[in-house]
Amino acid sequence: MPEPLDLDISFSSRRWLEALPDVEDRCHRAAQAAFGAAGPDNLGGAEVSIVLGDDEQVRALNRTYRGMDKSTNVLSFANIDSADLAAVQSGGGAPVLLGDIIVAYGVAVAEACAEAKSLADHLSHLVVHGTLHLLGYDHQDDSEADRMEQLERSVLGRLGVDDPYAERPADGRKNGAAAS
Repeated sequence: MPEPLDLDISFSSRRWLEALPDVEDRCHRAAQAAFGAAGPDNLGGAEVSIVLGDDEQVRALNRTYRGMDKSTNVLSFANIDSADLAAVQSGGGAPVLLGDIIVAYGVAVAEACAEAKSLADHLSHLVVHGTLHLLGYDHQDDSEADRMEQLERSVLGRLGVDDPYAERPADGRKNGAAAS
């Protein structure tokens, strides 16, 4: 039986492969787990593109599409909104293109180091976070953020990744908070 989520993983920064030889498998497991936990049961199939990029690529996208001239850890670009996603029924046709996730290598490495976690675990978190955004989850207000974080914790726990929100630095911000 085919998996419900078809992934296209590409590299615009080969540093990902140098740092994590199993990076494609890690992305695959994280996205599949997030989709399995939060994806609609009635969807016949879905497709997501994951680009493992560099900081400049993410900065350019962030500037163009979000008006922020800085790099961030992960960006998600949904191809379908949550209302349309809920209306999609399985019909045996082509998979629904959910959208794109782009992860910045340098930012991810810096955050993993600053938070004393492995790059592999941090990447898993960013892919889960990005996948949930494509499925309509957000963190614009406290209620949405709490709901999304709880789901992230659950999915990451099933992947054997420690809770990225467990500790709070002195500034009060949540550890591991992902932007997108």
